Amino acid sequence: MSRARTVLVIGGGAAGSAVTVLLRRAGLAVDLVEVRKDWNATAGSGITLQGNALRVLRELGVWDQVRASGFGFGSVGITAPDGTVLHVQDDLRTGGDDLPATVGMQRPRLQRILIEAVRASGATVRLGTTAEIVDQDADGVRVRFDDGREGRYDLVVAADGLGSATRAAIGITARPEPTGMAIWRVEAPRPAGVTRTDLAYGGPAYIAGYCPTGDSTLYAYVVEACRDRASVPAGSYADEMRRLASAYGGFWPEITEHITDPAKVNHTWFERLLVEGSWHRGRVVLVGDAAHCCPPTLAQGAALSLEDAWVLARSLTGSDTWDDALFQAYHERRITRVRPVVEASVQIGRWQLDGVRDADVPGLMARTMTMLRELP
Repeated sequence: MSRARTVLVIGGGAAGSAVTVLLRRAGLAVDLVEVRKDWNATAGSGITLQGNALRVLRELGVWDQVRASGFGFGSVGITAPDGTVLHVQDDLRTGGDDLPATVGMQRPRLQRILIEAVRASGATVRLGTTAEIVDQDADGVRVRFDDGREGRYDLVVAADGLGSATRAAIGITARPEPTGMAIWRVEAPRPAGVTRTDLAYGGPAYIAGYCPTGDSTLYAYVVEACRDRASVPAGSYADEMRRLASAYGGFWPEITEHITDPAKVNHTWFERLLVEGSWHRGRVVLVGDAAHCCPPTLAQGAALSLEDAWVLARSLTGSDTWDDALFQAYHERRITRVRPVVEASVQIGRWQLDGVRDADVPGLMARTMTMLRELP
């Protein structure tokens, strides 16, 4: 009997967890290493999962848990800063008609669901561990772990995120770039009337929105221009977000009164990344944020990462030959889908920064999302 192929996955986020589960299902031997000792199980507030993300989560076998843990809905509202609803648009079901258009959920809960799926798959998991590429040849890769151990694998999947050290180590020089916007996020109790995402463009922030994440929770966010991080002490995060959010009407006053704990407010810059050219070097291949990242104006970051994992796993398990042709085909299949999403996500933000008040934001959203109805 021939030995099982061996794969090292570096990074245990959405892409790394998904590709691990799918490769284990096909009988491959998979080691997953994650630098965070807690496996990122508590970080973040909320996440918006659109149908194309749900389609991959169903393939992973975790759709029932996601459905039970989140809040499904099928439309998005555009409001004035005072809360007046200007337009309600039905969301496209990008995962197919048998899945909701959108599910909002708490990001830590999604991560725990993925962690449970990886554990159940039988993969070997090592937390608080990093790995570096030592060398590789036509048949495999030798890596060194930070505890001094070494291993050799038929393939290394770099799923170590936006600041991927593996990406840099294999000579891909692309780096994330700020887009000029920053986002404040917080989890809060859900007012009974919040049953979808509503977005306000304008006011003291460029964008103010919220997304229900469960029977009693939502996450809310406001987007402003980037400020020097050093000028915003972490202890002032609640005050800063509350100041921006307090100018909005509708459900916002009820939400804003719960923005009190700076430790529960997340503040990050919008960044853009798209690795041009091949997403691999030899037997090391990039997935997810290590290869691309878009600002959350289309809520497609996790969805694109999950799609990468699904496409790469199908490519690997469907071929006896892991060579440049296979990895290049993976890249070509993904880049034609990822590029327009990244560009549209950036464009929506650029319109706001430039003050283009008659920008066709809903139209661009609809055109981009229509493309995502097709299988990745």
